[in-house]
Amino acid sequence: MAVKGRDIALRAASAAVLAPAAVAATWIGGVWFLALITAAGVVLAFEWAAMSAPHARRLIGGAVSLGVVAAVVSAYFGVMSVAFVMLVFGAAAAGLYARSRGQQALDAAYGVLYLGWPSVLLIWLRDVDATVGLHWTVLVFAVAWSADILAYLAGSTFGGPKLWPRFSPNKTWSGFVGGILAGAVAGAVMTAWFDMGRLTVFWGGVLGLAAALATMAGDLWESGLKRRFGVKDAGNTIPGHGGLLDRVDGLMFAVVVVAVGRLIVLMVERGAS
Repeated sequence: MAVKGRDIALRAASAAVLAPAAVAATWIGGVWFLALITAAGVVLAFEWAAMSAPHARRLIGGAVSLGVVAAVVSAYFGVMSVAFVMLVFGAAAAGLYARSRGQQALDAAYGVLYLGWPSVLLIWLRDVDATVGLHWTVLVFAVAWSADILAYLAGSTFGGPKLWPRFSPNKTWSGFVGGILAGAVAGAVMTAWFDMGRLTVFWGGVLGLAAALATMAGDLWESGLKRRFGVKDAGNTIPGHGGLLDRVDGLMFAVVVVAVGRLIVLMVERGAS
């Protein structure tokens, strides 16, 4: 119990340092949010390279980060079609470069898509509307963080049957249930609190539930990737959490669900106008 207590304290301390910076950049938006996503993308790219190509981590990390950053910058300037083209082009270029260096081309190419897709969607979600975009971005963070934290606390407290022991032996069904319930509540609360356009509190809860499920899926997916590459953590960037990828793996999946929800609301609003 003392070990778990120290682990939780270390996690809390790391969150206390990193969360305010992320929240501030998200709140201010603009170039500050671009800087946040860009910096995160570079760190994630080098963590991915360390897992997938440990003997050429700098070279592959640089190639993957270039593909991610190019797509993110394109999205920031509002050219989403170019951003998606840059993702595909960056993935192909990273793959070809990796192969020329004797590394796995598919791993490098997948790294650009895996990290770049949610990064581009975060930029779109934040900048699609100055104020409402902020609210939707906060919704993503609130749901993903709530689901992640409550899943950890519920699983540590109640234990019970394992969720998917083959890929993630520490995940439990109690943690899974706690996580999705927390996500649903967070989605409903954020919708009641903020202006989310035509998104009602009920549908905010449904969206939160779906995004929480995506958060759990993202966590399991990364566990499977780490198992494939034979590593315990994606890195040691964040004390108590391992690598940054260990912290945002669920968020990367949740943003896709929330972006789809935002797109549906935009379509409804335009149809009603």
